[in-house]
Amino acid sequence: MTNVNPESQSPMLRVKNLTHRVSVETDTLTILQGVTLEINRGESVAIVGRSGSGKTTLLGLLAGLDTPTEGTVELDGSVISKLSEDERAKLRAHRVGFVFQSFQLLPALTALENVMLPLELAGMTSPDKRARELLERVGLGERLTHTPRQLSGGEQQRVAIARAFASDPLILFADEPTGNLDNRTGQAVSDLLMALNREQGTTLVMVTHDEHLAARCNRQFHIEAGVLTEPETAQEIAH
Repeated sequence: MTNVNPESQSPMLRVKNLTHRVSVETDTLTILQGVTLEINRGESVAIVGRSGSGKTTLLGLLAGLDTPTEGTVELDGSVISKLSEDERAKLRAHRVGFVFQSFQLLPALTALENVMLPLELAGMTSPDKRARELLERVGLGERLTHTPRQLSGGEQQRVAIARAFASDPLILFADEPTGNLDNRTGQAVSDLLMALNREQGTTLVMVTHDEHLAARCNRQFHIEAGVLTEPETAQEIAH
């Protein structure tokens, strides 16, 4: 479990009465209903739920990839749900990291170049040094010049994790980070995510079907039919 600094207890993420609806032909669907939560700095949090429960939609709203129908999302003191699309993009570039189930690597770039890219866009003077350090940290020091098609699924996800942590984000959002991996590789990727969460103090929020990964987080939330709850006991989590 991550040790959260008691001096840093102002929430990294504060969500109030978050509701999201979408129009479908002549009807309106409620995807999320009245979601309220707070996540502290340095915490690791899992959001668990069935397909179609609203968890990926929630993750997108928390990260500022979309805006809610009602309610507010405050990230590191900024109410991102009230920002323009350009303002949200700027905030994400400086404070937010992402890890996706499908890796989202650029196929024409090497592992090193994929990790360097966000650093170059941020104007870092020596992006190659930082990228090499992170790829070494995730066990890919010998694979720097390989492109995604030359890497296994687990190796691609390691590159994606190195890229996500490259700019020292305050918060990292992970959408099914082990979903496309076999059990052994998924365990290794889980170990890596939790270790980097501890080492860098990055707040970690993930959507996952992996009960073992969820159990390693400081807190677990369950979402069903757009309603978010936080189980208080192991028995409630199991159900």
